[in-house]
Amino acid sequence: MNILVCIKQVPDMESKFKVNAEGCWYDSSDLAWRMNEYDEYAVEQAVQLKEQTGADLTVLCIGPDRVKETMKKALAMGCDRGIHVTDAESFDKDPFAIASIIAKFAEQKSFDMIFTGMQSQDRGSAQVGVLTAEMLGIPSITTIVSFAFDAGQITVQRELEGGVKAMVKAPLPALVTCQLGLNTPRYPTLPNIMKAKKKELVVTPVADLLGVAVLQETLSLYFPEKKGGGVVLEGDSAELADQLIAILKEKTAVLA
Repeated sequence: MNILVCIKQVPDMESKFKVNAEGCWYDSSDLAWRMNEYDEYAVEQAVQLKEQTGADLTVLCIGPDRVKETMKKALAMGCDRGIHVTDAESFDKDPFAIASIIAKFAEQKSFDMIFTGMQSQDRGSAQVGVLTAEMLGIPSITTIVSFAFDAGQITVQRELEGGVKAMVKAPLPALVTCQLGLNTPRYPTLPNIMKAKKKELVVTPVADLLGVAVLQETLSLYFPEKKGGGVVLEGDSAELADQLIAILKEKTAVLA
């Protein structure tokens, strides 16, 4: 079996963000970087499948040179090799362009199973995985919270709105996007971190894989405007009710 897991390097969400000089994305300087949280679950599930089947597992990441550090974590978790698609402008590419890069690489390798995170924490489109599957002509199952493989078929549970879960089965090849809670991502041990340094990390220029133009462009990015604060009401239930009615009469036509 041949497995691919796709990851993305994103800023730590506790970082202090500011808009870049061009006004179209966040400033990447002075930020702490980490693996996209959803992708950690994808890597863990891919490694578990590798351990179950003896499969070969490749991790792919698109971005500038700094993403190699994030890829090393995936290698230390159990991936066999890394494919770094070098692209300093990856932040400016829409989901369709990113998916086309992944699909162009994947179609050359005939992967049986592809894992991605449900969405990225910085852009949050939740489109790259399903677009990649569509370009490859394989089934895709999104927001999975359980995963099982047996006899060439996967059985997964999808998380739907309202806490509802749906059981879905699909033959291989297939692609799944992983939701939080799918598993417990392992912490790379020191021996595995050392082993990861010796694993193959292939660098591929994005120009070799990009086959479509960017269809969407981010024109501007800005923080929400600050507005007035709320009113905190104090007192017992009767007093709160009277205060609320008075405010509604003053601010709106309600009960006027």
